[in-house]
Amino acid sequence: MTEKKIITGHQCIQDFERLTQEGRSRRRLLKSLGAAGVVLAATGGSLTPFNVFAQDTTAKGKPGGSIKVASLSMSTADTLDPARGSFSTDYTRLYMAYNGLTKFDDKLVPQLELAESIDNDQATIWHIKLRKGVQFHDGKELTADDVVFSLQRHLDPNTQSKVMGLAKQMTSISKAGKYEVRVELEGPNADFPAILAVPNMQVVPANTTDFSKGIGTGPFKVKEFQPGVRTVVTKNENYWKPGLPYLDEVVLFAIADEPSRVNALLSGEVHVISEVNPRSTNRIKQSTGHEFIPVPSGSYTDLIMRQDLMPGKSPEFTQAMKLLMDRDQMKSAIFQGFATVGNDTPIAPGARYFNPDIPQTEFDPEKAKFLIKKAGFANATIPLVTSEAATGAVDIAVLMQQSAAKVGIKMQVQTKSVDGYWANHWAKHPVSFGAVNARPSADIIFSQFFLSSAAWNESHWKNTHFDKLLVDARKETDDAKRAQMYGEMQAIVHDKGGIGIPIFISKIDGIDSRLKGYGTNPLGSFMGYMFAEKVWLDA
Repeated sequence: MTEKKIITGHQCIQDFERLTQEGRSRRRLLKSLGAAGVVLAATGGSLTPFNVFAQDTTAKGKPGGSIKVASLSMSTADTLDPARGSFSTDYTRLYMAYNGLTKFDDKLVPQLELAESIDNDQATIWHIKLRKGVQFHDGKELTADDVVFSLQRHLDPNTQSKVMGLAKQMTSISKAGKYEVRVELEGPNADFPAILAVPNMQVVPANTTDFSKGIGTGPFKVKEFQPGVRTVVTKNENYWKPGLPYLDEVVLFAIADEPSRVNALLSGEVHVISEVNPRSTNRIKQSTGHEFIPVPSGSYTDLIMRQDLMPGKSPEFTQAMKLLMDRDQMKSAIFQGFATVGNDTPIAPGARYFNPDIPQTEFDPEKAKFLIKKAGFANATIPLVTSEAATGAVDIAVLMQQSAAKVGIKMQVQTKSVDGYWANHWAKHPVSFGAVNARPSADIIFSQFFLSSAAWNESHWKNTHFDKLLVDARKETDDAKRAQMYGEMQAIVHDKGGIGIPIFISKIDGIDSRLKGYGTNPLGSFMGYMFAEKVWLDA
């Protein structure tokens, strides 16, 4: 008989972190936790790791206060529909109004959220028990009907879900009781609880068609939502986490211009800003009552070379563009050291499954010139479509243009407005720039951006061997074999992909020093977009 085991308890978190810090391998770590009596999802004699722990909801802050928050960008495409959320401002808004079944902590371990417990059979059939007594903002109780509806929405093309590619793994979603849900996957995936933690998977009331009111179970109620203008939320007095949130009100809007964003912080107009340029950190440091918080992350700004269009169809051209990126200079001159050099794969150095054996792509303009000539574009002017909407993208484009000019390669930098860039320009030109927020696992980043069928396959590349490896890795519970698969996938992307990833960017937030409880999360700015529930004003 298959044994089902459930993970609960704050001590589990402490044990997991201690063993990880000791440098245990994944297999040894799971074995140690099992021996200590920590109950992981197990099947027969083999462990199926998914590391979901109970949420620590201990309140420790000061209640009250209203804050203003300035993000990088907003547009008329802003949404309160979790399925359609696309960018950091959407995610920040969604985390204020909704909860998911699980939620990432600051070590990217999925924690139990609306789920009271999660267990599985062979990592293919997943049993989710919900917390009882959780209320939506309109007073309705959370039940399995809401979860089934929320998950099934991602499978409907009419929803236009941004995570439909991930959701397609779910072949059956059904109610197993008033507070129980059963999900069957097309194949084993030990990372399923991590998928449930992405912001698009947050739970909405069953049969919702109008998302403008943002009815969720989250820490704040939506008072005002004007897409492209601002969002105002107020404290949910009936929030299911005792003592949270601390703040009475949060006003979220955008200031596209970075110097203006910093000025707004230093003048006291706003309390929190994101996407601080490294060059502005000295200004913040010298200002009494303000501070900047660097967040090392897997976020990156990337050069997109469409593989279905010329000149990107030429492998020589694609390789030449990667060789024209002076990564060390980008790190020092553009990001002032607040970055890590990348190697054209989305897995950052230090991340789990990072492949250190792939030869580093070096800056080599002479070889780039040779390859561009071989591709037949020696006399062509190459347009680089860029925007301040992607952090550092304009500076990267200018630096590439200058480097190319020294060897006779002509590039034309076309800078587009922040407003509408993601809808009208991102990945729509032969060569352009994008920006990808950190993802919590190799499976998720590869599934969303590099799988042939992925909605966000920026360069429109297709590689059947890569696709097969990705699916096979999901069902592989031997960590060493899984690491080998992810390592091979990185090598394929590095050698054949249409994406150049020169730098992994440390996000930098700026805050009013009176704001307490503000920390970091490797997912990105605003504490991985989840800051609002956790911070308080000590004014």
